Amino acid sequence: MLEENYEETDQNSNGTKEVIKEEIKKQPYWHILTFFTTYLGSFFVPSIIFFLYALFFLYPYVLQTKSIISLFTEPLSLITFIAFPIVVVVCYLTHLFFVALIVRFWWNLSEKLQPSKNGVIPRNIPSRILNFYHIRSFMIKYPKNAFSKGPLPWLIRWMYNFVGSNKIGKGSTMEEQVCGDRFIQIGENSYIGPNSITTSHMVDGTFGNISYFKVKIGDNVTMAASNAISPGCEINDNAYLLPLASASKFNAVKGDNYYYGIPLRRIFKRKTMEYLQITKEDLERDDELKNKFASLKKDLMKNEGIKETD
Repeated sequence: MLEENYEETDQNSNGTKEVIKEEIKKQPYWHILTFFTTYLGSFFVPSIIFFLYALFFLYPYVLQTKSIISLFTEPLSLITFIAFPIVVVVCYLTHLFFVALIVRFWWNLSEKLQPSKNGVIPRNIPSRILNFYHIRSFMIKYPKNAFSKGPLPWLIRWMYNFVGSNKIGKGSTMEEQVCGDRFIQIGENSYIGPNSITTSHMVDGTFGNISYFKVKIGDNVTMAASNAISPGCEINDNAYLLPLASASKFNAVKGDNYYYGIPLRRIFKRKTMEYLQITKEDLERDDELKNKFASLKKDLMKNEGIKETD
């Protein structure tokens, strides 16, 4: 365990500055252990699979063929050659699975030792909460990048749910973003647009305390792009956030409407019309089309003998 002195200046009643020294405990062995077990352990099984395939199939039946023609005429050589990309994909998926599996183990262990909870974490006072906040922040970075920056970024929803850092409902999509990797709850069929910032933690000032509060996003919520959701926010069902709409800490959105601006606020009908560049005549024409469609549907159901249900 390494220790370093953290110095902070404070003024007493006489106006003179005193130096407050706090011992901040660092735990680099946690970071080293979690990273190397995740990185090396996740490549162990796929490396064995690829090595066996290369040793017993790829090398003798493909790389040592007498001619290119025999590569396509001999059945075993042809099957081995065709199976090469399949083996690579299987090894890659196996690697991702073991990344999530190992991080899941460390994450659950850290939660048992010090559960995550809402609150403000002081940065100049040594505590288990502060230590495990930094540990969990470090260990989730590699799996996040491994999934989001790979060829199968949609698997990141499964990874977050499997590891337990986030809870994301069925049908929801999270595009690549800066944060959004822990203490976030998202409902079903929601969309978090690209370059958004959905964060449960925020540092108050350069050397300030850490605000750590769960973010809750409901069902059928759409964050268009470049939105920012701060710690403690609640976005309820059927809310649509226009691009750049951002919420400060502990902001609650009722949902069932459009929101815009910094800080975000409800957009009314006139503002929506101006934003979408539509007129009253467009809305009237839309109502007429809806009524005609409803009438045609009713007549069609009547002709086919289908009873209309509520």
